[in-house]
Amino acid sequence: MNRIPMKTPLVEMDGDEMTRILWQQIKEELILPFVDLKTDYYDLGLPEREKTRDQITTDAANAIKRYGVGVKCATITPNAQRVTEYSLTEMWKSPNGTIRAILDGTVFRAPILIDSVKPVVKTWKKPITIARHAYGDVYRATEYRVPEAGKAELVFTGEHGASFRKTIYDFECPGVLQGMYNKDSSIRSFAHSCFQYAISTRQDLWFSTKDTISKQYDHTFKDIFQAIFDTDYKAKFEELGLTYFYTLIDDAVARVIRSEGGYIWACKNYDGDVMSDMVSTAFGSLAMMTSVLVSPDGNFEYEAAHGTVTRHYYKYLQGEETSTNPMATIFAWSGALSKRGELDRLPELEAFGRKLEEASIETLDAGIMTKDLVGLAEGITPKAVTSIAFIREIRARLTAKLA
Repeated sequence: MNRIPMKTPLVEMDGDEMTRILWQQIKEELILPFVDLKTDYYDLGLPEREKTRDQITTDAANAIKRYGVGVKCATITPNAQRVTEYSLTEMWKSPNGTIRAILDGTVFRAPILIDSVKPVVKTWKKPITIARHAYGDVYRATEYRVPEAGKAELVFTGEHGASFRKTIYDFECPGVLQGMYNKDSSIRSFAHSCFQYAISTRQDLWFSTKDTISKQYDHTFKDIFQAIFDTDYKAKFEELGLTYFYTLIDDAVARVIRSEGGYIWACKNYDGDVMSDMVSTAFGSLAMMTSVLVSPDGNFEYEAAHGTVTRHYYKYLQGEETSTNPMATIFAWSGALSKRGELDRLPELEAFGRKLEEASIETLDAGIMTKDLVGLAEGITPKAVTSIAFIREIRARLTAKLA
């Protein structure tokens, strides 16, 4: 079989732990036999981030700006335990946060649906897409462990003379501080991305914050969204019969649980992180979620929405076979290859991405699953297999589709 050619490389970002193992297996079994793969490779594993003092993450993000499409493996965001485990000199920030800040895009996450796994929320009939702002907030925050009693202040000194100073809290004992920020320019990019994506996918758009409590920070998001909608998108939404509405996030949660799905739910950065996990779990599994970062200038980064599956990795290191679900990582590759084919006008490469997804879904529909899905399957008699066995079952179906 002749391998499908590529013109422009993908930016390939390797990761950590069990997902790093799956990454290599997916490449060897599902990509390299069929595609003449061209990538600009960056190792974002924690040891390499430590070695380069995290410069490699910035380099990878800038490479996406050059080439237009990237595909990323799950990576560790270190906490105090990881600092000790990996002998880190610094608690490096989230690679996803760094990349998203540089690209200034929006993350769109949607569940991968199969017939045999029904949503836990029985009213849900259609996918719910989470649009997550990908800049600022807690992911780029400045933090301080307050060691003693003292006054904490919020201070701003303007370039042209504006100034602001206000006491945050008079600490009578040790505590903790966090200062986070956002930019009007990034919020505007977020809004435009959400409205454009809603129009392109013909879905209603919901947006939620907590502006009743956060009367400056969250209210700014609300106001910018409304102004952009009224000026640039209201007429098009009405023409297509689409709805945009804003509500408080606690009200949105209640509405989502009672809905049948089929819309985009736009959230601020941390809200989107939490709600995408909730939605994916309720639809079946954290590993059954697509995730793509879309920047305002047309760059795309595809990734797995879940973590590095540490527990399975430790078993793997002990020589045990694991049954880790690779679907989200497979769909990161399929999405990136399809987009690369679309942008480079390579229909065969674009079709390969679709066929890889079809082969994966058909494998699950046949009842061949990793253990996380076996207990959720209804109406079939599922068979639990190891990760590599599952990937090879997909390969057999993909080979037949490409023959």
